[in-house]
Amino acid sequence: MITSFQDLLKNRPPWSTVLLWYLRCMALLLIAGGVIHWARIVGFAPWRGAWFWEMPVEWQTATVFFGVLDLVAAIGLWLAVSWGTVMWLFRAFSQIVMHTAFSDMFGRRPYEITFYLATIGIYLLLVYLVEREHRKK
Repeated sequence: MITSFQDLLKNRPPWSTVLLWYLRCMALLLIAGGVIHWARIVGFAPWRGAWFWEMPVEWQTATVFFGVLDLVAAIGLWLAVSWGTVMWLFRAFSQIVMHTAFSDMFGRRPYEITFYLATIGIYLLLVYLVEREHRKK
């Protein structure tokens, strides 16, 4: 039975398993995001009170771009293949650039940017821990 934080660290699964489940959690978030984008595209749900065909062209483009990219990255993350991680990182950096460099067009979203940077940071930490664990073996 786990009674302390140290017991938890001693009895935890290998870091590679933790990384796998982290990537699968990110995949679930991307599936949800992709479904939301496609709900907007097909006219099932409006975005900020506007339907897809009423959105500015740059928002239509971004919606289709992330609608496809979210689902492709989600599949790759769920399967734990390298291209899935690359697609997810590309997607995250695209969102960061969209809301910083092009904030006049897409708006500033500091909480969203912080979320993406935090998820990337957690990913990098887990990769480091996996590598460190493999070096000890």
